[in-house]
Amino acid sequence: MKLAFSTLGVPGLPLSDVLGLATAHGYHGVELRAHPEEPVHPGLGPDERAEVAAEFKAAGVEPLGVAGYARVAAPGADEAVIAEVRGLLDLARDLGAPYVRVFPGGGTEQSAEEADAVAARRLGTAAEYAAELGVRILLETHDSHRTGADAMRVLGLVGHRQVGALWDVMHTWLGGEQPSDTYAALSPHLGYVQVKDIASAEDTTPLPLGTGVLPLTEVVDVLSRHGWEGWLCWEYEKRWYESAAPLPELLGQGREHLARLLTDAA
Repeated sequence: MKLAFSTLGVPGLPLSDVLGLATAHGYHGVELRAHPEEPVHPGLGPDERAEVAAEFKAAGVEPLGVAGYARVAAPGADEAVIAEVRGLLDLARDLGAPYVRVFPGGGTEQSAEEADAVAARRLGTAAEYAAELGVRILLETHDSHRTGADAMRVLGLVGHRQVGALWDVMHTWLGGEQPSDTYAALSPHLGYVQVKDIASAEDTTPLPLGTGVLPLTEVVDVLSRHGWEGWLCWEYEKRWYESAAPLPELLGQGREHLARLLTDAA
């Protein structure tokens, strides 16, 4: 498995510094938080996008994915959501990133069935464009669709190879789902896995990997047991928790912890 980290852990840090951290600490890739607060976002022009792609290539680091904020199950008209997803797909294509992350974002005023249908309709429409660009859309296990079983209700309706799943291990754990059950649900559609650690269900402040309660050993074990060879991406949510320790000083320990888990699982 390859290792990456998300720029959510280093808010606003210039890309050159991000890539320097990746190379210094042995990470193969970087997931880019695609928000206007960040150096890389859908508002970049063609020349800027080309510069970003060139920086990744020069550093020998892969752009794993564009982590967008489109909410595909959200109430309202389809057009704006689909346009947002298309913008993320364009950015990923221009950067050479294979994946775009979207959220479910279903509303409390919707039934589960309605939210599933809305998400599937929008993802199915966007999938055709994604296929043209050679980029996959990944629905993250998050918010209204926290578990693998939840995400599969949508993916089963879509039935398109360009739409898959992003497994956020914190949300499936918070949803009470065992790693073996999450993998069984998502394995036909799994793009990559976001790892992290927290103190408890009540305190989700990010911690160094291996110092909290999330079942990272079990996740890596089940992935290894099934011969999965994708990406593990450390999503350290520093942007939302200012009191959390700075990510750069934790990256070396985090890579070593994941390497140990992979070795033990093998």
